[in-house]
Amino acid sequence: MKEKEKFTIKSWALDDRPREKLLAKGKVALSDAELIAILIGSGNRNESAVALSKRILKSVNSNINELAKLSVENLTTFKGIGEAKAIAIITALELGKRRQLEIALERPKIASSKNVAEVMQPIIGDLEHEEFWVIFLSNSNKVLAKNQVSKGGLTATIVDVRLLFKRALELASVAIIVCHNHPSGKLQPSTADKNLTEKIKQAGTTLDIKLLDHLIITEKAYFSFADEGIL
Repeated sequence: MKEKEKFTIKSWALDDRPREKLLAKGKVALSDAELIAILIGSGNRNESAVALSKRILKSVNSNINELAKLSVENLTTFKGIGEAKAIAIITALELGKRRQLEIALERPKIASSKNVAEVMQPIIGDLEHEEFWVIFLSNSNKVLAKNQVSKGGLTATIVDVRLLFKRALELASVAIIVCHNHPSGKLQPSTADKNLTEKIKQAGTTLDIKLLDHLIITEKAYFSFADEGIL
């Protein structure tokens, strides 16, 4: 190959072209690298789009969630990735995240801690700061609303229990589930988490609004106070 010739998808053998592979075998047959290769279209002088995509994925340990956190500046450090290609990657991953969120929002009823995690992980699971949310439920555990009640820094957040229950009363909610994320990835509740849970539970008892659960959510897992029998 000539030094200045680029590895474009059109120059590959037919069996190696991800676009044609998608048409022939369907989208599920493509690897993550092949999907990204379609987005960027071409590689650089020394590697194909698939090879470049594999190298980008390797830099984030082949973790799509970590890839979604990269900025335009991060992506353009890879030879062959200009601003337009970086934006294409970021846009595709953001659309994927929003699709996941849309699916979560279609769940009108909460039957388990897993349901809560499915709703909330797309919203707060990968944040780098702490957020505290409340899910307000009807008598049949249908979701009336979801509200962020506090947004904190890297390590802690402050929750105003009075405002939390003010919203519950406005919605005529009979039960609530609270949840917050741990940017550190640690699932175990802190003493502050336990104290806040007890404070919310006691306030709810006074108002006849039951606290059903408190979830600590990370990017890949969750901890349920109710499932662990400590609520």
